[in-house]
Parts: sequence; structure tokens; C-alpha cells
Amino acid sequence: MSYLDSSVPPIRERRHPETALAHGATRCGQGPKRAVCAIMAQADRSFTQGSICPLLPALGIMTSLPETVVLLHGAVGCGACANGNNVNIRAGRAARGQPGQDALWLSTTLTEINVINGGEERLAEALVAADQAYHPKVILAVSGCLPGVIGDDLDAVAAQTQPRVQAKILPVHCEGFKSRFMATAYDVVYHAVGRGLLPDQSTGPKDPLAVNVMNVGSMGLVDEKELARLLGELGLKANFFPVFADPDSFELATRARVSISVCPTHDDYFLEHLREKFGVPYIIKHMPIGIKNTSQWLISLGQELGLAKEARALAKKEEAELERALAEFRPLFAGRTAFVSAGEYRSLATALLLRELGFKILAIRSFHIDSFAEVELAKLDQTGDFILNVANVQPFEEANLIKKLQPDIFLGHWHGNSTAARLGVPTQVIYNSGHAYIGYQGVYDLARRLHRRLSHPEFYARLGRYAHLPYRPGWYEEEAFSHIREAQS
Repeated sequence: MSYLDSSVPPIRERRHPETALAHGATRCGQGPKRAVCAIMAQADRSFTQGSICPLLPALGIMTSLPETVVLLHGAVGCGACANGNNVNIRAGRAARGQPGQDALWLSTTLTEINVINGGEERLAEALVAADQAYHPKVILAVSGCLPGVIGDDLDAVAAQTQPRVQAKILPVHCEGFKSRFMATAYDVVYHAVGRGLLPDQSTGPKDPLAVNVMNVGSMGLVDEKELARLLGELGLKANFFPVFADPDSFELATRARVSISVCPTHDDYFLEHLREKFGVPYIIKHMPIGIKNTSQWLISLGQELGLAKEARALAKKEEAELERALAEFRPLFAGRTAFVSAGEYRSLATALLLRELGFKILAIRSFHIDSFAEVELAKLDQTGDFILNVANVQPFEEANLIKKLQPDIFLGHWHGNSTAARLGVPTQVIYNSGHAYIGYQGVYDLARRLHRRLSHPEFYARLGRYAHLPYRPGWYEEEAFSHIREAQS
């Protein structure tokens, strides 16, 4: 039975029980470190400093959809993280020729009285008000933690209110307390989209040239253009979704010849549904970040479509051109050290990219690890020892590691680079929707930015002298992973 037959999606740790959230150790290329995820999944921390609520990435995806209102059913303040992504929404819409308006999200702002009496009536009133005020195509009714605790029936309210509302109401079950894994957010959004925006059956013939390219926020428009360019060289056309995709266009996904993932962590939930229900096969290996990974991604698509020879020739040509362009940067990168922090696949693929540029990887911090990571870890095992830290934030561990390792460069998400910067380490944002990061163009663009950072580190040196972190000196002398209780093998 498809997961989409149920009104509520399963949490990530139930669907992928080997998913790990706590780990810290040296990853040695010579050691028997294969298939460790199932063991790591049993580990935990005796102290936790912070975590990432699934609402953060979920709202980032949902607020990107045009002609859509996101109605968060929850307490006041819940979902405020959406404000931090507003600049990406405005810029992303404007770049795609859509009205460059702010992310449109509302809240039912549940109070203590609603906790006692229930918030279903308030949700129904808000759905009608949102429809009348904004006239959207879709209203995403998103359940936060509070209605999940008090037992509000999101699906029943949506069904009962739908006759009074012109927009299509899609319930989204994103109660953060249900899952410790941020990646549950992708499943939650795909679940709502799959149930509400896809037809019961395909409405037309397959398009032999169409390729579904999944994007739940892993890349900006410049990256979409890079992948569209590469597919175009093979005579194919890309159908990008769900980020910034019009709700009416989702039906096109059911008629594609094949789907290809950009990030397996994000996409496996929905790709399997497209295959089961609409007969769209999928490819879910490799992330097109870095030279070899981009080539492998491209060649795997060519093999699926009988274009293997053409894909290999294209990859060879692109690699040769890129190598010439990278020549000016390599002398500065040779022997430099790096620390990478990001989501599962992005952190591992970025580490491989840095190795290709000449960096030595000191440590990788991944927000979680599951079975999808094993392929990338096997590639990294060939590059020597490095520290693998699995942590859903936990900046105290990160600060300890950075202080001890003193990398030449730290790459992390924009909201996570301050720790390294305040320790005097130059930083580079690992994902900025306005900069190229994916494909061959992404390799060059990142190399150019890294060269600029390492050529002018003075700002970070000054910041490290005058800024302070809230940790006692004794913490930096302790073992970084002293609070992790590893499972016994």
C-alpha cells in the first residue's frame, strides 16, 4: 500500500529505522566502517543543546509555491522561522517572472483558551478568511505541535470547510514533536502535494523528452538553469518541482519519461509514489555537486534513457573545460584544510567536491545519516581519515571541534556559520539560492568564492580576536563527543 493512501505520513525514523542522529568518531579509510547506520541509529546524547524543527524546511518549500497561502495552525510564534527565508522567496519568484511578493503565510495564533476548548473552529474561520482575502489556488493548512497535542482533527476541518472555500485545501501534518529528524519535513510536504495536487490517473500520454528533476530547496534558479542546460545537450527537457512550481503544473510530473533525484534524502518518498501509481521510473543516486558526482549523475540518466554514449561524451567535454577554468585556483587550495557542515547528502557531496579542488577534509558534520549516505561515505573513505559528526545542530560540539582542528575554511548553511566565524575561521555559505552550486558551473562558482575568502581572511581574524562564544575554556579541553552514548555493535 502506498504511504499516500493514509491521511498522515509516517515519520522518518519509522520509514528509515536506520536513520542516525548522534555520532562522533574518526572515519578511517582503512577501517571496517561499512553499513554503520543501523548501529549509529541507536546512539543518543546525554545533553542536547538544540535541534531543527521539521517546520523550518517545510515552510521554506511551501511558501515558495505561487498562488498559495500557507495557514499555520499553531501557537503564536510557531513558524516564525519562515520570516528568515523571505528574501529567498521574493528573489526566487522575481527571477522566475512571478510577482516578487513576500512569502504568504498566516497563523491561527492559538491561545490558552483554544488549548482548553479546542482550535478547530478557529481553523475553519481562518481558512474562509484566507480564501476571501487572497483568492489563492491552494491553501496549505499546516498543523504545528499544539493542535497535535490537543487533538484537533485537521483533515475533518479541511473537509467540512472545503464547500465554503474556492481554493483547494490541503492538510499538512507537520507536528514537530513527532519526529527528531528534520528530513521528515520533505516527506510531509510531498505527502500533501501527492494527495492533493496529483490526478487520480495520468491525463495524457507520456512525454518522451520530459525528465522530472526534483527540487525541494536544494538549489536556486541558477542551478536549475545549469541542469536544464545539461539535459538540453542530450535533447531532453527538465520539469522542476515542487519549489516555485505552479500548483496547476504538478500533473506534468505524471507524464514524464523518468524522474531523477537531485538529493536522495529529499526525494525517495515522492519518487516511489510516481513510479507505483503513474509508472514513472526514477533514478535516485548521486547528487550533482562536484565534478565526478555531476558526471555520474548525468551518465546514470543517459543509461536509463539509452543515451549513455552521448552522456559520457558530454561529461568528458564538460570536465575538460572545467579543469582549464580551475587551474588558476588550485595553487591556493593545495593542502588547505576544510570543515563541512550541512544536511546529509549535501555535506558529503560537498566534501568530495573540496577534495577534487585539493582541500584536505578534517571533519564533516551531517544533520543526520541514513542508508543513502553509505555510497557517498564509501567514496570519501578513499580520501583518507576525517572526523564524522552526526548532529542536528549541537553547536557546542561544533565549537569544540573547530577550536581543536583550526580548519582553513568552514562551509555551512547561512544560519550556522557564526560559530566558526567567531572562532576566527573564514566561512563560506554552503547554499545560497543566488549563487551557482550544482553541476559543473557550481564547481567553478564555489571555487571562485573560496579563492576570494582564503585570499582575504583578515575580517575573520579580527572577528576571532574580539567576538566570544558562550563556552567556558574548560569545554574546549574536553573530548568533543563526550555527551554521545554510542550503541554497542
